[in-house]
Amino acid sequence: MRDFVEEPGHVRRGLPGHKVVVVAGGAGFLGSALCARLIASGQTVICIDNLLTGSTENIARLMRHPRFRFVEHDILQPLAISGRVDEIYNLACPASPPRYQANPIHTFRTSIDGSLNLLTLAVRKSARILLSSTSEVYGDPEIPLQPESYRGSVNTVGPRACYDEGKRAAETLFWEFGEHRGLETRIARIFNTYGPQMNPEDGRVVSNFVVQALRGEPLTVYGDGSQTRSFCYVSDMVEGLVRLMASEEKMPVNLGNPGEFTMLELAELVQAKVGSRTPITFRPLPQDDPRQRRPDITRANRILGWAPTVPLDQGLNLTISWFAQKLGKPLPGRPALVS
Repeated sequence: MRDFVEEPGHVRRGLPGHKVVVVAGGAGFLGSALCARLIASGQTVICIDNLLTGSTENIARLMRHPRFRFVEHDILQPLAISGRVDEIYNLACPASPPRYQANPIHTFRTSIDGSLNLLTLAVRKSARILLSSTSEVYGDPEIPLQPESYRGSVNTVGPRACYDEGKRAAETLFWEFGEHRGLETRIARIFNTYGPQMNPEDGRVVSNFVVQALRGEPLTVYGDGSQTRSFCYVSDMVEGLVRLMASEEKMPVNLGNPGEFTMLELAELVQAKVGSRTPITFRPLPQDDPRQRRPDITRANRILGWAPTVPLDQGLNLTISWFAQKLGKPLPGRPALVS
């Protein structure tokens, strides 16, 4: 077990209400946005990441902050942190099919063994802990709007099972630690999230379409494009996670944008915004790819007072601008930017 010891004077206290927060997976797309939000609100953040899919580039601006510390570590291995820890966010797991399918056993163990290690740390520190679960626990849903009470339709032996079933099992671990060990646990079921700092090669549909359009490549749609997704902008998702952590809700809560779009609609919208004239190509639908995704956020709205505020049109504009700058690609009426 590694013991991460704070150097005296290295981490300074923040604003009134200051907390020490561990973010596992904090160098990833969503994790880095959460770290930035917590630092801005006066918290001390200990970012844990094995950099398998995360990147120090995502947290480069935080590295010099006196209340931020990065530790390269795989949560499959137990960890000990000296001193106080008030909250733990478990965001440590690849979230896109190409990434989590690259090493499915590691993905599954990250959800199970990794969660167990973080839960054990939370018990030692008497810390509140939040799991970033996923809409994938609903599998290929048989109902058009998915509430938390829906138990899902998941294939336990398919190519997506390492992620879907791993998250379902992680939810059970969190529930049992809450019920039988008195731990303050929270469970967020996250629906598709997008925004700046996504990895261009991540394999998620928004980044795929935007990067392909900016590079002048055909946009790849799987199946006939009629399958639907709901897209939540990253700042809205971070707000939901912070509110859930602060709440007294122990049952899973859906976090996502209930606006529903087909893959073909999304591809055409990205084409129009980028000014791309490249064609849309169609490929066979992958096994177990969900036909529909739309969160029922009634509980999040009632319990957390939360609802997304950034519509897809606005969020895509911000995301496309960020990717254009990163890739050095021009947008209509604007010069190319170099990151």
